[in-house]
Amino acid sequence: MLTVLAYSMITVFMAAIMTNRMSALIALISVPILFAVIGGFGPQVPDMVIEGVTKIAPTAVLLLFAILYFGLMIDVGLFDPLVRFVVRVCHGDPLRVIVGSTILSMIISLDGDGSTTYLLCVTAMLPLHRRLGINPLILPAVTVMPNSIINIAPWGGPTARVMAALDLDASQVFVPLIPAMLMACAGAIAIAMFFGLRERKRLGRITFDGAEAEAEVEAVTNAATRAVVTRGPALQAFNAALTIAVMIGLILHVMPLSLIFMLGFVIAMTVNFPDVIAQRERIESHAGSVLAVVAVVFGAGVFTGILSGTGMTDALAQSVVYMIPDAAGPYLALITAVISAPFTFFLSNDAFYFGVVPVLAQAASAYGIPPEVIARASLIGQPVHMLSPLVAAAYVLTGLAKVEFGAHQRFTLKWASLLCLVLMAGALLTGALVA
Repeated sequence: MLTVLAYSMITVFMAAIMTNRMSALIALISVPILFAVIGGFGPQVPDMVIEGVTKIAPTAVLLLFAILYFGLMIDVGLFDPLVRFVVRVCHGDPLRVIVGSTILSMIISLDGDGSTTYLLCVTAMLPLHRRLGINPLILPAVTVMPNSIINIAPWGGPTARVMAALDLDASQVFVPLIPAMLMACAGAIAIAMFFGLRERKRLGRITFDGAEAEAEVEAVTNAATRAVVTRGPALQAFNAALTIAVMIGLILHVMPLSLIFMLGFVIAMTVNFPDVIAQRERIESHAGSVLAVVAVVFGAGVFTGILSGTGMTDALAQSVVYMIPDAAGPYLALITAVISAPFTFFLSNDAFYFGVVPVLAQAASAYGIPPEVIARASLIGQPVHMLSPLVAAAYVLTGLAKVEFGAHQRFTLKWASLLCLVLMAGALLTGALVA
């Protein structure tokens, strides 16, 4: 019964948000509570919800202060030089802008944190995309796709989880996947080029010369920073040094990530806006975007809390094994790669890598398939996973890009699925999925 209930709940939930019948926030809260009540778990719902929200709270705090921090850096014009450089290099060509956005996301994704990548890439590139009239769904698509590939690095979330779940190290899991990841990165750039050529055909090129070029640079820069205030070189050098220190802290995990952004925001706000009234104005200016993201993150906590508390997560994990016939045992690595996309879309990374993958690895061992092969196969679906409504950073991306979550999913899903195929083909060609 739990398995049927789980699949029914997921189906109704996805139908609700992808058809725009409900917003993500409303669906994340109402659908799981409804199905929990239908399943007879009504009295336990409050405890499940509180447990789920408690577990997601650190992520919500991280996103809250990350948005405030980068919003403040945008306000003071820290990213102006980057925006100016991109505007001059792109010369009003949609192809260059879109491919440049993809490469920028690829580079920034090396820090292993999706939220940071989205904050930096979207805030830097969105004004230029808007100025040229590029399809607003393209920027979030070309930002999330390379990020989903680079996130397979050992300091990213999914690989760290599967290594811990199966007691493996990076040399066993990550290193053999590097050639396939490079192929997938090339695939992401190829998709961006397709978008760019299509937009260039639709929009044409905008050429700027002399004073007109400078005026365009200023127009995009002002749109990006909202021209709140201009800081002197010394203060901008301080802001740049502080941001670098924050990034280093994130990579080295010197303290909880939420605390790093808390301290960074406090220092940046105190130095840049010592006046209390100015501080209040800056916080209020970003309150809308912060509330939209954090509220949905807590909604995701409700969803995962009920999914786990009712036992639906375990039921889904067992259903995977039951659906695989004995004759398919020798192909469990390939099967794991195929199902990793839908299962990491509908389940959190924790549920999949700590609940489903160990079961698959145990079953595969009977056919002589080592656990590291199953571990690599389980990472193939990450491009699709990053579109999941259970990924908190996804709401940061759509919130900053100002697009509907369902529209982003519908637009990007087929391209993310194509990247999964490229990643799988690369892994097969290089022997990463072969025992």
